[in-house]
Amino acid sequence: MKKAEPQPTNAKSADANPADARAARLAQALRANLHRRKAQARAIDDGAGGGQHDTGKPGQ
Repeated sequence: MKKAEPQPTNAKSADANPADARAARLAQALRANLHRRKAQARAIDDGAGGGQHDTGKPGQ
């Protein structure tokens, strides 16, 4: 019976790189989303004197 040859060590790292890149993209997107939500919350708080929030649609 023939022994199985060991897998090259870089085979696992080649599979991990796309996952690492995806994780980095997701982390960046989450940070950007958080910044947008904080800015939106600050804008709402600054304009809260009227009591109603602008929905962006006329007639509502």
